[in-house]
Amino acid sequence: MKVEFAPLNIPLARRLQTAAVLYFVLCFLVLGPVSVSKKSVSHVLSKETGGNISVIVLGGAEESLDAHPGKFTLFIRQRKGFVKIALTCGAYLVPVFSFGENELFKQISNPEGSWLRTLQNRMQKVMGFALPLFHARGIFQYNFGLIPYRKPIYSVVGHPIPVHQTPNPTSEQVEELHQTYMEELRKLFEEHKGKYGIPENETLIFR
Repeated sequence: MKVEFAPLNIPLARRLQTAAVLYFVLCFLVLGPVSVSKKSVSHVLSKETGGNISVIVLGGAEESLDAHPGKFTLFIRQRKGFVKIALTCGAYLVPVFSFGENELFKQISNPEGSWLRTLQNRMQKVMGFALPLFHARGIFQYNFGLIPYRKPIYSVVGHPIPVHQTPNPTSEQVEELHQTYMEELRKLFEEHKGKYGIPENETLIFR
């Protein structure tokens, strides 16, 4: 096996970019996150002064187990709580998709029904979080490690979906808005996938 080593003469601009990203991540971890519970999200969106947003990673632990390079599987069909909160608070929904996220790591094959996936699902139910077996590159070589590959991530933001405040939304209203959100997310993916090297036949898979 040929070992590919990382270059030592890294440009100053790249070092500064890395430092800026680490600073942003640190600030986000210290000041940004709140619980994704109904109470916490509703509190963020219900302040009288307005101007607050809540960013939710909908797929969560289940989606991480399907995060393989070249795959676009989103666990969203049963994620409807965020829609109900949006209706209750009158908060617009904004679809966002990041191209390139699944290219940062390689995950050991774990298709549905395999012994590994079965074990991961059982551990997730017990511990509350998933354990994907992934690898990427090392600090001084590119063959193996836990540092993400040097791949760009392009986040595209769709048009806000207007939401009329409904204090007690019905299940039909939640379902209708949820379907609209998924349709807009798919449109966003289809509109931009060609720009970022995604084959024409690839599409989002909603689970």
